[in-house]
Amino acid sequence: MNFQIRDAITSNVKGDSANEFRDTVEDAISRGDEHLLPGLGVFLEKWWKTSSAAEQEAFTEKLSKAFQN
Repeated sequence: MNFQIRDAITSNVKGDSANEFRDTVEDAISRGDEHLLPGLGVFLEKWWKTSSAAEQEAFTEKLSKAFQN
């Protein structure tokens, strides 16, 4: 079976509103289930590819600080 997780996740959320994405992310984080991490990774990848260099820099700075504690 040739299963592409990126395609499956994209298909599942295509057309979702900003509020629906927030709910999905918050639900995945609150559950803490390891199997939800690939979906969040796909979200990050999509965001990264559509973000400006300044947005990426701000994100990586914030992420670096979050992992210093």
